[in-house]
Amino acid sequence: MAAAAGGAYANLKLHITPEKFYVEACDDGANDVLAIDRVSTEVTLTVKKDIPPSAVTRQIYGILGTIRLVAGSYLIVITKKRKVGEFFSHAVWKAVDFDILSYKKTMLHLTDIQLQDNKAFLAMISHVLSVDGFYFSTTYDLTHTLQRLANTSPEFQEMSLLERADPRFVWNGHLLREFAAQPEIHRFATPVMHGFITMYSCSINGKYFDWILISRRSCFRAGVRYYVRGIDSEGHAANFVETEQIVHYNGSKASFVQTRGSIPFFWSQRPNLKYKPKPQISKSVNHMDGFQRHFDSQIISYGKQVIVNLVNQKGSEKPLEQTFSQMVNSLANGMVRYVAFDFHKECSRMRWHRLQILVDQLAEQQDEFGYFLVDSDGKVVIQQEGIFRSNCMDCLDRTNVIQSLLARRSLQAQLQVESIPRVFFPSDLCALLGLY
Repeated sequence: MAAAAGGAYANLKLHITPEKFYVEACDDGANDVLAIDRVSTEVTLTVKKDIPPSAVTRQIYGILGTIRLVAGSYLIVITKKRKVGEFFSHAVWKAVDFDILSYKKTMLHLTDIQLQDNKAFLAMISHVLSVDGFYFSTTYDLTHTLQRLANTSPEFQEMSLLERADPRFVWNGHLLREFAAQPEIHRFATPVMHGFITMYSCSINGKYFDWILISRRSCFRAGVRYYVRGIDSEGHAANFVETEQIVHYNGSKASFVQTRGSIPFFWSQRPNLKYKPKPQISKSVNHMDGFQRHFDSQIISYGKQVIVNLVNQKGSEKPLEQTFSQMVNSLANGMVRYVAFDFHKECSRMRWHRLQILVDQLAEQQDEFGYFLVDSDGKVVIQQEGIFRSNCMDCLDRTNVIQSLLARRSLQAQLQVESIPRVFFPSDLCALLGLY
């Protein structure tokens, strides 16, 4: 269902000469060699006999792409990987180390200032690549949910991983733009997502199933908390994450999807000397344009939306809650419902049991939305009809708690459908749901 006909090459060797980079495909039956001219930057296909014997050879595990800096172009490759697990018989890997290779053999053409600038840019790239959470598969499309993959055309299934990947979740999409323009070299391109993937084999009442969690972080409006808030003019929300919980049992697959993202209008919370800077809502822009674009795209991608806003309804967060509520009312879209729950007030003094108030409030809607289910024959049994879009200020702690509770409720329903009834979850499953 999800395997791409034109998967990326899994086994690669990089051969380096003063004139060219040669990337040799070493998969069974593969004869392709990618030649990258270090002077003209031209990228072409060639054959193995064209690789000079004098080339310096090393093993690599994927091409992240190319980037042009002050000194010229650079090739970025994956040099170390760690296996996360098997996803429906497809290996999923975590990229753990990279190398940035200069096309130029010398830096003598640069001034001292240019050298310093180039060094600064390289340091920035290295810092980004050192961040934990880059994942890839050479045979499976990690950027799409099971439901999206099940609702695609035969033509889509024939596309390469690079062509068919959801651009929201391809973090090296810009680096692969030159590869994207040449379909004949797509198998050398490795789309990489950023986020979190974990897989566990579980047993309840003697029945075994796989529990998989995938969180896909959007590459649009990326950035750290405080510095990046709200949305951009295209409606992309900061810290937008699509989280999919999958249960695989006896060949059937169940999937429950949720999203999170910054409050989707124009606001900021720039760091200052205060422990908690006061949020500022922009007064010079039309909030509704970006707001409507955001929810239009969300409805196209996921269907009905239930917004779960967990910010405080007093103090510095109060204006954000009030504005969000007013904008949903102004949007007047029957596909969008707004639910506000003051997490800190309701759960103050360790009254965590009060979270059940919100879960009960959302229960009817969650039952209506359901989850995606495909049987062992590949037949779609149930479609998920809508989604919960949760947020707090950072879309971290409070959001994690609520998403894990909704996921737990969905998991209970999925296991019952698979005839694995259990009213109370064992401690190991509760620990897994804490991964949200």
